[in-house]
Amino acid sequence: MKKLFLSLALVAGFVAVTSAQDKPVSFGVKAGVAFPNLSFSAMGTSVSLDAKTTFYVGGVADIKVSDIFSVQPGLTFMSKGTKSSLDDEMTSQDASVNFSYLELPVNLMANFNAGTGKFFVGAGPYAAYALSGNAKSGDVKEDAEFGSGDGQAKRMDFGLNFLGGYQLQNGLNLHAGYGLGLSNIINDESTGFDMKTKNRVFSIGLGFMF
Repeated sequence: MKKLFLSLALVAGFVAVTSAQDKPVSFGVKAGVAFPNLSFSAMGTSVSLDAKTTFYVGGVADIKVSDIFSVQPGLTFMSKGTKSSLDDEMTSQDASVNFSYLELPVNLMANFNAGTGKFFVGAGPYAAYALSGNAKSGDVKEDAEFGSGDGQAKRMDFGLNFLGGYQLQNGLNLHAGYGLGLSNIINDESTGFDMKTKNRVFSIGLGFMF
């Protein structure tokens, strides 16, 4: 039995090495600063509040499909939302909407050798799951309710990613990206205005590919 298991392990290892030679796969980590806000649209009019300053951290896998192109899935924890300030003669108050998402992007990347490294650009869809959310106004904080009811937040968000950057030969890279949310993340039925709330995120950070 032990010999059988050993033989199977050796075969699996050989297959894995052969597969890696045909389609090399590399893994990496990334982290940085994000500047999310929310877009509100109704009756043909769209407005955005101020961008927050948050963070993101995650990992990626880069699957080479040709000398130029690769497919890059990943998994990222990112804080999203928006903020606003009310300043007048009577009061000064800050308000914010905050969501924490676990995001799964799948990007098609194009890589171009330049100098001691390479430039890369890419785009692709993402799916995100809201782990938590809340709204703050002054000293008052209210947790978000998730569900399909009116005024409740949706757990799932979908959209498109756009990114680019430069990577050194040692694997260190500087990158920037933009996330364009396409799905309405808040149920709004009672107002009659068909209000749609969507995520928008600009980010910049550092990564390392092993």
